Amino acid sequence: MSELLQIQLSSVAADPRFGKNPLLTPTADGYQIHQSGNEQLRQIQKAGRSLDGLGVQTAQLAGEGWTLDKQWAFYQGFCSAKKLGGVHWTGDEATVAQLVALQQCFAWAKKQTNAAPEDLYPEKLCHEAVEFISAVAGSSKVSHRIISGDALLSEGWIGVHAVGRGSDRAPAILVLDFNPSGDSNTPVAAALVGKGITFDSGGYSIKASEGMLTMKCDMGGAATVTAALALAITQGLNSRVQLILCCAENLINGRAFKLGDILTYKNGVTVEIVNTDAEGRLVLADGLQIAAASGAGLVIDAATLTGAAMMAVGTEYNAIFGLDKALQQRVLGYANTVAEPAWPLPLERWHQQQCPSAYADTANSRPVKGGGTGGASNAAGFLSRFVGNEGAGWLHVDLAAAFQGNANGFWGAGATGTGIRLIAETLLRETA
Repeated sequence: MSELLQIQLSSVAADPRFGKNPLLTPTADGYQIHQSGNEQLRQIQKAGRSLDGLGVQTAQLAGEGWTLDKQWAFYQGFCSAKKLGGVHWTGDEATVAQLVALQQCFAWAKKQTNAAPEDLYPEKLCHEAVEFISAVAGSSKVSHRIISGDALLSEGWIGVHAVGRGSDRAPAILVLDFNPSGDSNTPVAAALVGKGITFDSGGYSIKASEGMLTMKCDMGGAATVTAALALAITQGLNSRVQLILCCAENLINGRAFKLGDILTYKNGVTVEIVNTDAEGRLVLADGLQIAAASGAGLVIDAATLTGAAMMAVGTEYNAIFGLDKALQQRVLGYANTVAEPAWPLPLERWHQQQCPSAYADTANSRPVKGGGTGGASNAAGFLSRFVGNEGAGWLHVDLAAAFQGNANGFWGAGATGTGIRLIAETLLRETA
């Protein structure tokens, strides 16, 4: 008999002596999960969370019925910020290899996102991403630049510099080039842009303590797109992809950017600052311009951008925005394929005008609590000012589901990694 707890699936209802429809019942060498109906993935994830709550550290998935998605659902419930492994997979060699790659990529993203803000700062996040992608892809296929501190100003990246200049630790942009062909003339097929705010105090629009506590997660977009690129590489990505991380700490000192400041971006757009806590869109604006300059036919940005998205879709779904409606619909289909919930929210060109300013082309928000009604769409409208090709090929992912502030019946507290599989799948499908 194995020393590991054996976790099996059962389609038979539990013995009523264990209670009314329990998900888990004990067996001679472990537990069985009783699955039924149309929500089996959630049932399995919830069972994994219950076993973690019992203090189980390692588990062997055994028996019949363990598809890749069911094994992954179990892992998502079973893992926690303190335990990113412990699941022993089952199935054929190809299935196990896919699950090992998934765990590797998700564990990296979760580790970065859950890291204490004192330990993870902008330049370090850039270096961690380079090291991870190089290890997965092979260093010969990866080149990079890190632009930091006042060098950002000399190159015109005003948004990242402004948001990060209030910290003693320099803001930085990573531009990483994954080019498997090695030919510098190969076109860039896709660009990924991630918000990398390693800590967000809100700046002078300072957050309350309860809202600031989890703001180490505000670099979740950078972690998500990095892990998505790594996952796509493990799944055979052979197209050239540019990874752009826009990294800063949003803190307060005598140099910090202020309400009423006006930023002039490299593309000439002027932005009045009416809320220093609406900083994510300011840094992404730089990254999106770099992506546009690459000529990539597909551009995806990901960010823990707005509380409005969480109010709209909750914390189990990510919100998807696009001016390219055909792309948006295809990506929603990919979300179903990889079992990562996503939902479309409105975005039209007129959303660019929803944050008016008397002093600049636009403000970075509305000067009301939470940015006012339609805040997530207005933020996406702001971003759309900085994309190329009139928005064709561009997708914005507001990562409402990337982090759980507290543990619940399905997730441990901390980063979830939701969005990684969707972006990786989109890369593979749209650049094939």
